[in-house]
Amino acid sequence: MPVIIDRTTSSRRAPAQPARLSLTPAPGGLDGTWWPRSRALTRELPTLTAALVEHWGRITDVTVHPAYWPVIPHWVSVAGRTVRVGWSTQAQDPHRLTFFSVDGRRDVLVIPPETGADAAAQLMAGDGIDAPAREEAADGIDARIREEAWETDGGAGRPSSLPPGPSARQGLRPAEVREP
Repeated sequence: MPVIIDRTTSSRRAPAQPARLSLTPAPGGLDGTWWPRSRALTRELPTLTAALVEHWGRITDVTVHPAYWPVIPHWVSVAGRTVRVGWSTQAQDPHRLTFFSVDGRRDVLVIPPETGADAAAQLMAGDGIDAPAREEAADGIDARIREEAWETDGGAGRPSSLPPGPSARQGLRPAEVREP
């Protein structure tokens, strides 16, 4: 029996959705907050970087922490330009992305994509929460998600591979970034 494959519809991609981004500066050197739709940097970074170019100028590099990103590309294409993507476990906070442009360095807090709409809206609005509290809230959300996944997969109790909660890590954050 012959098989016919129609590639005219399968090759079309859905249009990219706009980045869920707030560029309200916050204490701790945060220049904004971003709520990605997934943990796929290859799909998420071009949209985010394109949105940031309008406000911060040409972005040349992005640095991420690999803890929450399963695949980190070496580069992404943004409007016909290449933006290098690097990672660091020492100098990079797991809940931040650092963008480099000709104008300097900027940090964006990442709200986990699994976060509910109400909690994400609160984190993006700030609601009087300072930067360390926002990062601890994001830590707590990630810890709950990992624990739920552990329980769903048949685990019993808290696995020893999970990092300690935010209160156990207080004081271990990278130095605050200040713009010159």
